[in-house]
Amino acid sequence: MDFTIASILMLDGVTNGAIYALLALATVLVFAVTRIIFIPQGEFVAYGALTMAGLQLGHTPGTIWFLLAMALAVALLDLVAGLRAGKPAARLLLAVLRAAALPVAIALFALWAAPQKLALGWQALLTLAIVTPMGPLVYRLAYQSLADASVLVLLIVSVGVHFALTGLGLVFFGPEGSTNPSFWDASFELGPLTLSGQTLIIIMSAASLIVLLWLFFEHSLYGKALRATAVNRLGARLMGISSTSAGQLSFLMAAFIGALSGLLISTTTTINYDSGFLIGLKGFVAAVFAGLASYPAAAVGALLVGLLESFSSFWASAFKEVIVFTSILPVLLWRSLRDPHKDEE
Repeated sequence: MDFTIASILMLDGVTNGAIYALLALATVLVFAVTRIIFIPQGEFVAYGALTMAGLQLGHTPGTIWFLLAMALAVALLDLVAGLRAGKPAARLLLAVLRAAALPVAIALFALWAAPQKLALGWQALLTLAIVTPMGPLVYRLAYQSLADASVLVLLIVSVGVHFALTGLGLVFFGPEGSTNPSFWDASFELGPLTLSGQTLIIIMSAASLIVLLWLFFEHSLYGKALRATAVNRLGARLMGISSTSAGQLSFLMAAFIGALSGLLISTTTTINYDSGFLIGLKGFVAAVFAGLASYPAAAVGALLVGLLESFSSFWASAFKEVIVFTSILPVLLWRSLRDPHKDEE
């Protein structure tokens, strides 16, 4: 291996690591706020990429109907809960509108816009608008009633949600994979490297989102509320912070990050309905490097995962996935020896 090959592998590793960093941050965010190990994070990646591919062809994506179905289910649940609590009709109507109005508006616009074959940027924004609201809806349907359950129970639910979303992805998109066009076709020479415009977009998007997340958590009221919920759920409740709203907001952000990651990565590789699992799992490995607690450490861990995957594909391409996922074992062993927990939660 000479310097040129090493440079190319490093660039590829940093590009993939930028995607894994976004997914790792979403995983840490969801776990810190809700104690949910969110295995289906990768499904948002696949949904984002394949929804965009459908819009490219002028087809109406199946995710629109899924969004409407989940919104209807949430509206019915809120209606039933309100009736049982004896709420007045005006409040019941408001609850139903709050649950269904935005998804219905997005779906109606998407039904009109899909055959129009809008410009690439507008299609990307429409994809984010379709997939992002799925996060709070998934939380409401699958997790909200189990918010105080143990981590193990929440993990089992996550496995079930993962299989459900993967199966629905096969129904919506079929078994064929798709690749989306690049957002920027330019190329730049940097010594032995050729930097594509899409690579720069991926790296800059990841860096920008990390900075925006830092500003959100440090300087916004909602960000501080999420931090308080992550530190002490009971204390946050006593201070008037709704753990339900915090969970929905964390899932909203996770869905947005997943959909954005799908848009970015689908320009460099083919995405199938089940591709999100492995991509999300690599983000989870990076999050484990950070102990599911530290955002900067998760970003660094993601870069390490990207570099390890890139160099492994050169030295032992048949075993690159095995090498990446095996790397989690010494980290877990080190953390277990460094901070043993004798008491059950």
